[in-house]
Amino acid sequence: MTATSSTGNPNPNGRTELLRPDGSPVRVLVVDDEAPLADLLSMALRYEGWRTATAGDGAEAQRTAREFRPDAVVLDVMLPDGSGLEVMRKLRTEQPDVPVLFLTAKDAVEDRIAGLTAGGDDYVTKPFSLEEVVARLRGLLRRAGAAAGRSDSLLVVGDLTLDEDSREVHRGGESIRLTATEFELLRFLMRNPRRVLSKPQILDRVWSYDFGGQGNVVELYISYLRRKIDAGRTPMIHTMRGAGYVLKPAEPAR
Repeated sequence: MTATSSTGNPNPNGRTELLRPDGSPVRVLVVDDEAPLADLLSMALRYEGWRTATAGDGAEAQRTAREFRPDAVVLDVMLPDGSGLEVMRKLRTEQPDVPVLFLTAKDAVEDRIAGLTAGGDDYVTKPFSLEEVVARLRGLLRRAGAAAGRSDSLLVVGDLTLDEDSREVHRGGESIRLTATEFELLRFLMRNPRRVLSKPQILDRVWSYDFGGQGNVVELYISYLRRKIDAGRTPMIHTMRGAGYVLKPAEPAR
């Protein structure tokens, strides 16, 4: 994850909301074979405005992580099908930088050292307070690059600016009028500069539901945006054949 801001907006609980680079909530995977505890942790994390998924053993954790792509993992050291340390190693083969917060009933110094030496990022012993787990996770997520929700409403990519509050768009100082859908599409592109976004990603984020595979609606609105953003200027919106679309600052003329 890449940090996009260091300032933030409070969520309903009064704390600063942490976000992914695309503006969506951070995701946390909770792995513990005690279902009531996993559910309680998930509830506390959802109260922070985060998305959660749970798993009861190592095998389920791996399957869930592949689909959920968590930004952090809360992981019990002792699982029914093996050690949490081994589960962490397997998770890190697919997500090398994902932060891991270990949970365990063991409080011996050697157990703490073993968890951290194996690559864990932090360690909480049972019984613990939910507030402590949340606080530790917030620290790990910030260090990993989770961004605080923006209080500055201005998005800037090259000479293109978009004000999320006033909904004004300018390129090179010139005002550009957009429809509501064009604005949302451009906002998504500008929140992810230099990142290739697939048609399904764009459909899900901008239209919020499946068009039955009609990716041509994305092509259509990309063409609308190009006429307004790129017309007569060095292009900023690029098609990556077979992959999707990317917005990046215009290359200077040589």
